Amino acid sequence: MISPSSIDQVFETARVEEVIGDFVNLKKAGSNFKGLSPFSDERSPSFMVSPVKQIWKDFSSGKGGNVVAFLMEHEHFTYPEAIKYLAKKYNIEIEETEQTNEQKEQQDERESLYLVSEFASKYFQKILHNTDQGKSIGLSYFKERGFSEETIKKFDLGYSLDAWQAFTDEALKQGYKLDYLEKTGLTIVKDDKRFDRFKGRVMFPIKSMSGRVLGFGGRILGNDKKAAKYVNSPESEIYHKSNVLYGIFHAKQSIAKEDNCYLVEGYTDVIQFHQTGIKNVVSSSGTALTSEQIRLINRLTKNITVLFDGDAAGLRASLRGIDLILEQGMNVKVCTFPEGEDPDSFAKQNTLEELSLYLVDNAKDFIQFKASILFEESKNDPIKKAETIRDIVNSIAKIPDRIKKEIYIQECSKIMDIREEVLFSTLAQINKKEFQETSKQYKTEQRAFEVIKHQQPIKKVDVQYVLERKIIEVLLLYGNKTETFEDLILKENDKGQLVLEPVINQAKVFEKIFLDLQDDEMEFSNDQFKSLYYTIIDTLNQNPDFQLKNFINVVDSEMANEISTILMEDERYALDDWQRMNIFPKEKAKNIAQLVSETILSLRCFLIDQKVIEFQQKTLQNKTQVNKSILEEVKDYSGLKMLLSRKLNRAL
Repeated sequence: MISPSSIDQVFETARVEEVIGDFVNLKKAGSNFKGLSPFSDERSPSFMVSPVKQIWKDFSSGKGGNVVAFLMEHEHFTYPEAIKYLAKKYNIEIEETEQTNEQKEQQDERESLYLVSEFASKYFQKILHNTDQGKSIGLSYFKERGFSEETIKKFDLGYSLDAWQAFTDEALKQGYKLDYLEKTGLTIVKDDKRFDRFKGRVMFPIKSMSGRVLGFGGRILGNDKKAAKYVNSPESEIYHKSNVLYGIFHAKQSIAKEDNCYLVEGYTDVIQFHQTGIKNVVSSSGTALTSEQIRLINRLTKNITVLFDGDAAGLRASLRGIDLILEQGMNVKVCTFPEGEDPDSFAKQNTLEELSLYLVDNAKDFIQFKASILFEESKNDPIKKAETIRDIVNSIAKIPDRIKKEIYIQECSKIMDIREEVLFSTLAQINKKEFQETSKQYKTEQRAFEVIKHQQPIKKVDVQYVLERKIIEVLLLYGNKTETFEDLILKENDKGQLVLEPVINQAKVFEKIFLDLQDDEMEFSNDQFKSLYYTIIDTLNQNPDFQLKNFINVVDSEMANEISTILMEDERYALDDWQRMNIFPKEKAKNIAQLVSETILSLRCFLIDQKVIEFQQKTLQNKTQVNKSILEEVKDYSGLKMLLSRKLNRAL
């Protein structure tokens, strides 16, 4: 258990925009920040972060909450783990009691897989640094690669003993279940036999953006030709290789800062670059580049520089990856190294200044790179040259931005010595084909949608829901403020008519709302709003120094999500966006009393309408006898509605 004082200190120190900024490239949007959703695939940013309110909202997925909620959603942390992560980030010492074996067993399966992976990482590091075999084989190998002690420890490199089940036996001895050892792929189970998957290999832990160990890459050092040189952890509930980039944990801040990401092929390429001083580098870990991996980078930067050695087969394969990057609307450059060199060896032999200069001088735009590679293969064959040009135009067609497309067509025209008109014509043919296919798919989906649309009744706006939601918003934002209100008291005049008399008084916003709703016996119809309403009222009543950022930290995740939705809805668009549409919203803070009064009056009007409808239905059900008292009540309510509407400046 983590002590309440430690939790409070973490919440007081942590800044939601700083924490989320480690995972998403945030851009300033008025008083807020905006970025691409880390929970869905989108081109236009709909992910909002409010530094003032210390909350976030993802409008594409509907998720939202405070800084801990983000870590729990994005990194699948438990609540205590999210607190520990923040404490580590902000150098806060936390007080906690050690978990018992019983508590360990109560962890869910996903969490158990993380715990096993973390244990394995520490075990392999311990073997590397503290055993004779680890030092003589594993540590010697890393030193030969030119890795310093500091680098080895920074990347948590390790070694797995050349023994059939040394790791498995130790893990079981420490209380970790065989089931989880097998599910992470660390142990291979066949009948009643158990084997260490990474036996006799140097170990590269593969981490998430937040630094959690997801899986491993292991390199064999012996001469066994039957054994694979590299072995990766198999797919598991926590490790999906198509969604992971090696080195992203160490590179994320540098990628955002430099606004560029270097993409290499292997683990040692990443480590050597990092040691030389270039930290904005990641690897696809020997697998073909995927759309999910590209989207991971896209959240941090729009620019990728792909680094390859001079291997021809590798270069051909890389061209497919470039097309995937272009589809995501990103900018791509490619840099190759001299024959016989790869990023690892080249970085090892050069200083930071020399390496940086080489990358700047030799990074080519993708069109120049692709054209030069394909042109060399087809320069003496007209048919192959035509295929090459079509191949390049196919790549250009994948770029979403029309201006970029035109620039690349012009560039291709110069390199391939062919008229722009021909290239534009080819591009139009490709686009037409794609348009026809998309249009066909759209029409099919539209027909299906129309069927569903006709089957479902049109939803009306739930006025009471909207007004109750607005009351919650006002309480959260201004509940503890003191305002001057013009109250309306219903009285009979000398002629026996109902009239509203204004009375001026000062009150706290939450007291005003509570008393008005209580006087009118108005109850919330939405259960979630009702629960939230009484929680807020109770908190405001007990704590005059109510602060929203503290309140959202103590409610449950469902309530926190609802709060973030309510508070961020109005801020979905920046002020500039509204003004471009010639809409000039008033500042709420300058009209709080009016906002409170109008919202409550609107709710009263709505409830009066509901009462009148209720009375009308009773009358219709009893056609033979019209109840005089019902008619009088309808008349009174209609009169009251008219008075309230005048106050709201509305026509009936």
